[in-house]
Amino acid sequence: MPRGQKSKLRAREKRRQARGEPQGLGGTQATAANVEESPNSPVSGDTPLSYPAAGASQEPQGSPATSSPAAGVSRPRSNVGAKSQVRKNKNSSQASTSPESARNDLLTRKVGMLMQFLLEKHKMRAPILKADMLKVINKRYREDFPEILRKASERMELVFGLELKEVKPGGHSYTLVSSLDLTSDGSVSSAGGFPKNGLLMPLLGVIFLSGNRASEEDIWEFLNVLGIYDGRRHFVFGEPRKLITQDLVQEKYLEYRQVANSDPPRYEFLWGPRAHAETSKMKVLEFVAKIHDTVPSAFPLHYEEALRDEEERAQARAAAGAASTTKAGARSRAKSSHSSRP
Repeated sequence: MPRGQKSKLRAREKRRQARGEPQGLGGTQATAANVEESPNSPVSGDTPLSYPAAGASQEPQGSPATSSPAAGVSRPRSNVGAKSQVRKNKNSSQASTSPESARNDLLTRKVGMLMQFLLEKHKMRAPILKADMLKVINKRYREDFPEILRKASERMELVFGLELKEVKPGGHSYTLVSSLDLTSDGSVSSAGGFPKNGLLMPLLGVIFLSGNRASEEDIWEFLNVLGIYDGRRHFVFGEPRKLITQDLVQEKYLEYRQVANSDPPRYEFLWGPRAHAETSKMKVLEFVAKIHDTVPSAFPLHYEEALRDEEERAQARAAAGAASTTKAGARSRAKSSHSSRP
């Protein structure tokens, strides 16, 4: 082999090792090549874990103050916002040269690689083994594996509604299951087996924390931070505008309506009747709290509202039960009266 070609190959190999790219990922690398990358895409591992502080929203008490995930993110109908974010991300990465920043950047890439691996395994219905995950991130990062796995798991649940669980305690084998406590009747799902309503729980959280109604602007700003853009087809969720304004609306999980007396017209999102029936404010708050690594009571205002909602639901169930018992008793007495006639 010519000396110049050998030098190029060695240089390419060094760059690959510096990036921490593993060998032998096969289908995972092929899938990653088809994924539309953005600085905050779900597979980048850099998904923020905070919700917009719009309306009546509230940061969890006892946790560091975090800015809105929508802060500084433009809300385009084209790729302009995405390109802007790419430029900002490049500038910030060039400015961050400290060892700690370099380590965080590396771990972020490892989280993204692991998420891509988990998605591929889930699509293939293949077992997820700890040994294989260590190969993906490179065994040199074994000590960082718990942190990488935790972050990847959080982002998988936040973005895709998929929770990583051990098949057997200590068995080093895992599976991905839907974390949504919703019925599968008529649910919107893609051919790859992902619950497209994996976005539903985060969206319900944004709406709840925004005073039970969220402007379309707030929703898109939140989705932009997750790497989901209006007018750009997403590799898991398809066309996002259709998903949130048509599919989930037709499924009655979301309500999408024009703001009264708005000129020019503005739109907002609310919980749909099916969301009210199949989940609750407390369950959504528990989901949000889990993402923040805290407890629901850390959001005192919303926690009180969720408690009131639980009480009202309990009273409604009790009233429905009493009415059902009354009707059953009336039918029984009528039947008894009818049978006692000569």
